[in-house]
Amino acid sequence: MNREQKAAYAAQVVAGLTPMGPVRAQAMFGGHGIFLDDLMFALTLDGELWLKADRLNRSLYVDAGSRPFVYKRMGKPVELSFFRVPPAIWTEPHDRIAWAESAFAAAKRTKAKKR
Repeated sequence: MNREQKAAYAAQVVAGLTPMGPVRAQAMFGGHGIFLDDLMFALTLDGELWLKADRLNRSLYVDAGSRPFVYKRMGKPVELSFFRVPPAIWTEPHDRIAWAESAFAAAKRTKAKKR
């Protein structure tokens, strides 16, 4: 995907998540971080949406057959606490918002833990 396509996809994600509140996208990592209340709870990369997971909501993703976001750093795989959203979830508005709210709650718990 080129830069314009990546920005258009991020804008589509933001539009689909506006029922949650003032969601915004910020270019980063060659994709976009998706934020609400200054907490990144999702990211987009190459036309895929990844949502924040922690020990309380990780099973939601695993049970749906999702996979974690992995990148290579100095030749070694690094797994982040973001999981790919199955396409069927995105097409159903109720499920999309429920999963995104779960990811936002995970981001809030992670922030609270770091304090």
